[in-house]
Amino acid sequence: MGELSTLPNIGKTVEQQLNEVGIETIKQLIEIGSKQAWLRIRSIDDSACINRLYALEGAVEGIRWHNLSEEVKAELKEFYNTSK
Repeated sequence: MGELSTLPNIGKTVEQQLNEVGIETIKQLIEIGSKQAWLRIRSIDDSACINRLYALEGAVEGIRWHNLSEEVKAELKEFYNTSK
């Protein structure tokens, strides 16, 4: 496993998907952001769900996705619903 798997919420599978869509470093993930990273993953994996979006945002923020604020979760949910 590489650098991305050191982040909260990022396991082997998500790291592989991130690498596949051109995101290989923590810096790249932070610069691209969770929404764009999720859209890239969604382009190669139709099963990418809202929990993966939450996980990516948590990774960017350096926290477990369960600890995201309700405001952030609501914003991400709105984004997810308009991106399906």
